[in-house]
Amino acid sequence: MSSARNGWGSPRTKTVRWYDPAIAKASAATMPGREFLQAIIDGRVPPPPFAQLTGAELVSVGDGVAVFRCAPDESTYNPLGLVHGGVLCTLLDSAAGCAVHSQLPAGVGFSSIEIKVSFLRPANGATLEIEGRSLQVGRQIAFAEAHARTVDGKLVGHATTSLALLRPSQPE
Repeated sequence: MSSARNGWGSPRTKTVRWYDPAIAKASAATMPGREFLQAIIDGRVPPPPFAQLTGAELVSVGDGVAVFRCAPDESTYNPLGLVHGGVLCTLLDSAAGCAVHSQLPAGVGFSSIEIKVSFLRPANGATLEIEGRSLQVGRQIAFAEAHARTVDGKLVGHATTSLALLRPSQPE
């Protein structure tokens, strides 16, 4: 059955453009985390592809803190017309991870081990500010949390996470 016959109307489209992620990866290997993240904010290093896909923008970084802003559009909606929980989870994970990254030396990366997310209210139509905070950074594991709020301060979601620290191989 064609979309015209079933009343769906014309399909909508979204064009996503991004830069080669290898450019950012190479920069991350040579800069301390906070400097690297600031270079993304300043436009000296391209943003990651996920940010272009979701519309997320890293807007500030401090020592153990990272803040994203995002206004999810309808391309992120689930079948019930709500921003998909996976989108909010991605934003919380990114903010928490970048908060940890802001405290790492050049060449040290991270990867999420686990994340626990609490969804507190729908995020539809709202511009969100997602703030991540590093709680503890060890030699191999880091812990962080993140909060997503509407710009008028309403809490939409909260996450806690554990991250594996990825250090360059040491000669034995």
